[in-house]
Amino acid sequence: MNKKDKIIKKKPWPTQAAMAQVYNKNLWGNNNSLFYSGEGSHLPELVNSYIEIVTRFLKSFKTPLVVCDLGCGDFNIGNQLVKHTKKYIAVDIVEELIEYNKKTFIADNLEFNCLDIAKDNLPAGDCAILRQVLQHLSNNEIQQILSKLSQYKYIILTEHLPKIDFKPNKDIISGQGIRLKKQSGVNPLASPFNFKVKEEKLLLSVVLDDTKGVIVTTLYRMI
Repeated sequence: MNKKDKIIKKKPWPTQAAMAQVYNKNLWGNNNSLFYSGEGSHLPELVNSYIEIVTRFLKSFKTPLVVCDLGCGDFNIGNQLVKHTKKYIAVDIVEELIEYNKKTFIADNLEFNCLDIAKDNLPAGDCAILRQVLQHLSNNEIQQILSKLSQYKYIILTEHLPKIDFKPNKDIISGQGIRLKKQSGVNPLASPFNFKVKEEKLLLSVVLDDTKGVIVTTLYRMI
């Protein structure tokens, strides 16, 4: 039994089990660290422009925001945003990942919580960040999450979408996969979610090679 075989200590609920398996079995790759959230959280061509645009948004406020990172993963990205916030609350569903992050990333204004954002109450804050999180979840779980996001003034949502026109929000089983194989992607404003916002603004669009789609980051200002 190797080190990673020991990560899961108790029987988790289904979505947590699926996401814990991602880290246990290196399903998103491996950079020789205990937890790795995949190329989407590490490739400079995907990460640098995202950090730049989100940093610019956060620094535009005279009074720093309380940010809730809902699905923080290995925290390679969030770690670079903490200093631009009043408080940064990082959340993930995998308990052992959160415990690891608590020991690895330390700042006076940083807090980690293990939560199922579909089932649990979300932390209070000004801005919610969901970076390539909803794309892994079923429509039922997405709807549960969206029903709680109206408490935030701002939402920064990043999703992996097909390059061409597509039918949004085809349902999947929660896990490591996304809707791209079904020529679909998550659009919270479309049916069946019909998420109500005051303003929608495209922050960033990164086209991937070949047929791998596009990574789109959108800012929503809530009603």
